[in-house]
Amino acid sequence: QVQLVESGGGLVQPGGSLKLSCVASGFTLDYYAIAWFRQAPGKEREAVACTSGIEDTKEYVDSVKGRFTISRDNAKNTVYLQMNSLKSEDTAVYYCATRVPTIARENLGCLFEMEFWGKGTRVTVPS
Repeated sequence: QVQLVESGGGLVQPGGSLKLSCVASGFTLDYYAIAWFRQAPGKEREAVACTSGIEDTKEYVDSVKGRFTISRDNAKNTVYLQMNSLKSEDTAVYYCATRVPTIARENLGCLFEMEFWGKGTRVTVPS
């Protein structure tokens, strides 16, 4: 079955960097969109970044543009989120997610209709 396992979270000082990994199993990553979401304490889950399946198009929310980079290594069935210049407001549990690919969903963009979720990895940036 589809499984996603995140790792790489931790405690980092403001301005520091972390690289999160999302290892996928139960399917071949090549045609699947993968998205990173996060949920801060007391807040709703929000999208962070994604990479589409077929064309590997990347999308970022405004708050992380220029600081975060999403990438994929299909040979390793892994998607990464490189996070630089971290701020206290980046503190959250980070989740990766995916969905069964369809043409309609590819046209929607890669942040929508996620069906499968990992359990998350915690990132803490003290203020």
